[in-house]
Amino acid sequence: AAPYNLFTAAGLDTHIASTKGGEIPVDAGSKSEGFYTEDCKTFEADAKAMDLMKNSLALDTLAAGITGYDAVYFAGGHGTCTDFPDNPTVISIIETMYAAGKIVCLDCHGPIALTNCKKANGEALVKGLKVTGFTDAEEAAVGLTEKVPFLVEKKFRELGADFSAAADWSVNVCVDGKLITGQNPQSSAKCAQTVIEMLA
Repeated sequence: AAPYNLFTAAGLDTHIASTKGGEIPVDAGSKSEGFYTEDCKTFEADAKAMDLMKNSLALDTLAAGITGYDAVYFAGGHGTCTDFPDNPTVISIIETMYAAGKIVCLDCHGPIALTNCKKANGEALVKGLKVTGFTDAEEAAVGLTEKVPFLVEKKFRELGADFSAAADWSVNVCVDGKLITGQNPQSSAKCAQTVIEMLA
């Protein structure tokens, strides 16, 4: 919600896409206390945003021309743990945008999409890069360590990333070239603001 609100307020032409297209389901946990913020309420009150959520573009229809976009932003939520890591279209979009020097931004569980992405030389995209994402401690705090297929922080460290873990629920955004990653929902606004500043 916060990124969309900030992007549109900055006058950016913002599209919403999903792995399958069509209506995007919203995790009930996103509407629970502490996560249902003023930004979420603003987003839900925005008729255009709600229409885009009901009629999202399918990622596979965008892949071929993805470099026509200036930036891609992968939002989080636990659904991404199954939707993103092995999705060939997600991987292709990220690898293509990264190789083209375009902005790739991922927040919270969104960075899990980087897991199987490669650089042009064939090594893990995150290897040697300063990144963050939902931490092992945060996963434990929400009681889902055993429910997710793997832990973002642990996996990224195994892949050779320079992983930054700040205190639970604190704002933490890492920038490495045109790759922007945020640790948690609290980091989404700063992620979006970083995208806007890079595009200025």
